[in-house]
Amino acid sequence: MGAWAGALPFLLLGLLLTSTPRAHSANPGLVARITDKGLEYAAKEGLLGLQRALHKITLPDFTGDFKIKHFGSVRYEFHSLNIHSCELLDCALRPLPGQGLSFSISNSFIRVQGNWKVRKLFLRLQGSFDVNVKGITISVNLLLGSDPYGRPTVTASSCNSHIADVDLEVSGDLEEVLNLFRNQIESKFRRVLESRICEMIQKSVISDLQPYLQTLPVTTEIDSFFGIDYSLMEAPQATAQMLDIMLKGEIFNLNQRSPVAFLAPVLSLPEEHSRMVYFAISDYVFNTASLVYHEAGYLNFSITDDMIPPDFNIRLTTKSFRPFIPRIARLYPNMNLELQGVVISAPFLIFSPGNLSLTPQMEVEAFIHLPNSDKESVFRLSVATNVSAILSFNTSKITGFLRPGKVQLELKESKLGVFSVELLEALINYYLLNNLYPKVNEELVKGLPLPMLKRTQLYDLFLQIHKDFLFLGANVQYMRD
Repeated sequence: MGAWAGALPFLLLGLLLTSTPRAHSANPGLVARITDKGLEYAAKEGLLGLQRALHKITLPDFTGDFKIKHFGSVRYEFHSLNIHSCELLDCALRPLPGQGLSFSISNSFIRVQGNWKVRKLFLRLQGSFDVNVKGITISVNLLLGSDPYGRPTVTASSCNSHIADVDLEVSGDLEEVLNLFRNQIESKFRRVLESRICEMIQKSVISDLQPYLQTLPVTTEIDSFFGIDYSLMEAPQATAQMLDIMLKGEIFNLNQRSPVAFLAPVLSLPEEHSRMVYFAISDYVFNTASLVYHEAGYLNFSITDDMIPPDFNIRLTTKSFRPFIPRIARLYPNMNLELQGVVISAPFLIFSPGNLSLTPQMEVEAFIHLPNSDKESVFRLSVATNVSAILSFNTSKITGFLRPGKVQLELKESKLGVFSVELLEALINYYLLNNLYPKVNEELVKGLPLPMLKRTQLYDLFLQIHKDFLFLGANVQYMRD
C-alpha cells in the first residue's frame, strides 16, 4: 500500500504543526502557523494524490461460500481486483486540539473490476465482475508526537471506514446462480473492503508517513561551521482556524555547542489569514547567529599597509603618521603599523516596526612591528557605528544585507599622547566598507534555511517587521515527483 503515501506528503505540512514535543520552559525562537486556508489546500492536495494512488494499488482477493439446494456448499473466489475508476469528491482536514489532525473523505465512489471462479468437487467455473462501491466515507485521526531528539512522529490513532452501497454485476457460466446470492456477496464485499481500507492505512502510516516525517531536518547546516536547531519545543496550539508549532530556532557552532545566556522573547502574532502559512522568526534566531559568529572571531579584523590602495592619503607607517602623531616617528622610525579590530560583544539585531538595525561596539588597537618581529601596542580606539539591516526571503530561505553607517572613533588609550583621529576614521571607514562588510554580506546572502518539508515550495510572499520578530507569509505549492 506504499502508493497510498503519495496522497499524504502535503498533509505533513499540517502534521508537523501538531506534534506533541518535548517539554521546554523557554520561548520558541520560531513559530510556524498554518491557517484554515492552508489546511483546506492540504486536504485538496491529499485527495488528488489519494485518487491517483488508488489506481496503482492491487486490492486483496477474497473468498466465501454459499449453499445451493440439493447441491451443497459452493466455494467462490473473487480475484485480480483492480480499481477501474474512482471519484473522491468531498474531503476535510481539521485540527484535533491536543492530538493532531482529522482527515476525512466522504461522498466518494469506486468502480472495481476483476474475475471470479467457483469450485465444487471437479466443477470449475469462472467469469468476470464489476462492483460499484458508492457512498465511501473514511475518517483517520493522526496522533503526533516527538522522539527524544525533537523529531516528529506519527501514528494513526483511529480509523473508520464505511461503504453505503455495493452493487455487484457478474457475468459468466454461473451468472444467474451468483445473482441469487448477490446480497450475501455484496455484504461480504463491503465488510472486506471496509476492514482492508483501514488496515492498509495503518500500514502506510508506519511504512511511508513516518519515514517521510523523519526527513524533516531538525538540525540544518547553514555552512560548514554553523547550523540551526529546528527541534520541536512544546505541544501545539490548535484553534478552529489555525495550528501553531513552536520551534527552538537556535543557531549554534557545529563543532562546539555552547548554552545561550539569553531567552527568546514572547511573540504575539498578528491575526492574518490571507496566506496558507506564516513564520514568526524572533530576534533570538538572528542574535544567536551573531553570538556564535562573534565567539568564533569571525567579525574580528586586521589591517596592514599592504591592504591599503596605493593612492590612499594615509599609510600604515610611522613616517605617514608623523604629521598628526609627532612622537611616533621619533620613537619608532621607519616602522610599519598594524590595526587590529575586535567586536567587543556580539552585536544584536534590533527589531522595531518597519526597521532593522544594530550598533556594533568595536575597538581598534594599533601595534608597531618592531625590528625583532615583536609587536608593541601604542594606542587603542573605540569605534561606534550604526548599521541598518535589510532582510528578504524567497521560496526556501531568508537572506540579508548590511548597510553600514559612518564610523566614529574615540581615542581611549595612548602611549603617544593625544592626537586627532580624523585620518584614521577615513582609513577604517574605507576598510569596513570594502572588506569587512562585503565579507559579512557574502555570508548573509547564503541565507538562513526555513523549516520546509520535502517537495514544498513557497510563493506569493510577504514580509513584515514587528517588534522583536520578523513575520513572513506565503502560500504553498506541493511539487509532485
